[in-house]
This record gives sequence, C-alpha cells and structure tokens, in this order.
Amino acid sequence: MSMNRAAMSRRGEQNELVALLRRQGIESVLISSEQDLDVLTSEPTPDLALVETSYLTAVEIRRCLQACVEAEVPSIALAPRSRVSRLDPTLPMTDFITSPPDPDELVIRAQLALDGAGQDGADSHIIKARDLRIDTSSYEVTLRGERIGLRFKEYELLKLLAENPGRVFSRDALLNQIWGYEYFGGTRTVDVHIRRLRSKIEDSEYNFIETVWNVGYRFNKAR
Repeated sequence: MSMNRAAMSRRGEQNELVALLRRQGIESVLISSEQDLDVLTSEPTPDLALVETSYLTAVEIRRCLQACVEAEVPSIALAPRSRVSRLDPTLPMTDFITSPPDPDELVIRAQLALDGAGQDGADSHIIKARDLRIDTSSYEVTLRGERIGLRFKEYELLKLLAENPGRVFSRDALLNQIWGYEYFGGTRTVDVHIRRLRSKIEDSEYNFIETVWNVGYRFNKAR
C-alpha cells in the first residue's frame, strides 16, 4: 500500500473514532497536519482534539499540540506503537494513546481528559464563551483579546450570568443577588445595567445575553 493510500486509510479509521466519541456526547476533531488547526477555533468549539502523529515531524507535533493549548482544547496524541518511545514527554498534550487505539480505551481516556480540563488548575478562574474571557481573579474581561472596561455591577452581572449559562434569572433575582436585599431601587436598575453591559460586549456577531420576555435574562454561550 502506498504512503498516500495508507494515510487515507488511517484517516478513515480515525474519522470513525470521531464518530465513536460523538456517540458518547464528546465532540472531537482530528488533526493530522498543521493545515487542520483551523478546526480548533471553529464553531461550536470542539471538546477534544485527536492529534495524529504518524506523518508529522517532531516540530509539527509540538506546534499542533501547542495550538491545542492556546485554543484551550484538551488533546490526545495518537502515536503508532513504533513511535511511542520517540514521543517527547515534555510535549503539551493532555494524554496519548497508541494507534490504532482500542475504542473502549479511547472513550475512557477522552472522558478523563475532559474531566481533567474541568478540574481546578491554572485556568480555573477563567470563564470562556467564544471570544469572551472573564478572569475572576483579576476582574478583567476581554473580547477578542481586547480589554473591556466594565463598572463593578456590570462585571458582577456578567459573571453571574456567565457562570450559569442557559439559566434564566428574573430581574428580582438579579437585583437581590447583585445589589442585595437591602437595595430599595426597582428592577429597572437591572435593565439599565444589562443595556450598558450589552453595548460593551455585543455587536452584530455576538449576542451573549438573551432577554426572556416578561421574565428576565440568561447567558447564551453559543451565540
């Protein structure tokens, strides 16, 4: 079998692995060259990256795995058994598995990789939604890498909503949680602050805060 036919066959097998993980509720992407790195920033953001190392140089492997780190997508390196001994242990990978992998083992490793990504760590203080990042340790909010200046109540509103994506908060609930039960202002205060917040983080491309008519607001990470 020629190199091209072998590569095509291997990629077909790996696409089956992507389908296998999808059936387990894990949206993964396959990276077998640097040309595939765009999938890390596609929408919706993948849960996991499978990095096929068979036809990559050592430099290319490191670049692909580093791109996963920068995109904050956990990665599993797929390494043929013949190349495992040459796999650099300092590579920024979440895990590795020999290829072709046992399907059951891959599912378990994928689940562990995702569990590890959700545990307390260097980025446990970061809330992410598309290009929006909320650093709860520094009270800093950035969009597309640019810092967004928010007033304290605007920040507290955004943080509360973003920490609970999809949950609908009534105006009364937001008023009580952000301003406190001792606050005598009306719920109109919430609407004003939400409007100001939206003007700073939303445009034609981004719609993070959704109005639930006659109820309140919720945070939508996917829009």
